[in-house]
Amino acid sequence: MPVFTSGKGQAPPWCQMQYFDIVELAPGQEHRYTREGSREKLIVGRGCCRITTGASQVTGGEKTQLDLVAGEGALVIDQVTERTVLIRMCGDWGEEVGGAGVFTGANSEQPRDGGDPVAYAKFTNFDNHFHDCDEYWILFEGSGLAYSEGKPYLVGPGDCVATGMGHHHDLPRVDAPIRAVYFETTMEGQKRRGHLWDHTHGPAAPRAEKI
Repeated sequence: MPVFTSGKGQAPPWCQMQYFDIVELAPGQEHRYTREGSREKLIVGRGCCRITTGASQVTGGEKTQLDLVAGEGALVIDQVTERTVLIRMCGDWGEEVGGAGVFTGANSEQPRDGGDPVAYAKFTNFDNHFHDCDEYWILFEGSGLAYSEGKPYLVGPGDCVATGMGHHHDLPRVDAPIRAVYFETTMEGQKRRGHLWDHTHGPAAPRAEKI
């Protein structure tokens, strides 16, 4: 099943991103992370704060990303000046990874889709696509209907949609405006970046074990 929640042992066995958590802080609050993976990525989904790791300090705003490796010391969040949402992903991925960031989802009055054809109803402009890597969507606001491997899943805050390399995925309907992070782990196969479609890039070659 490609949808899982935060907590150790929740991710499917094939996942390189093995653990995630979502932390929400009010102004003035602080948070210290316990390291959970040989590699970690932190993305600021909303807000403003100071991020300290070892001897390094940065001011984190919406969409700030920080990549961490084992041995870099504690990860501390403080100087929170507004409501802040932090998404941390932990695991064991390679050096050459795809993209990562924050994305939003909403229905459209005139849905259009440049992705691969689908048999289900479309209410968004999101495209049905695949990647030459695994991809993870972690929702921290909103809800809707996601498709992965041709199966529908109702998803909301705290859910992670894990889609293996070569498998199609889509977000055809939004029930409440979505904010989420995406993270593409180790590049595989032809290592093409971005959204891929059968009609443009050739047939997908999904990994059967990644389901």
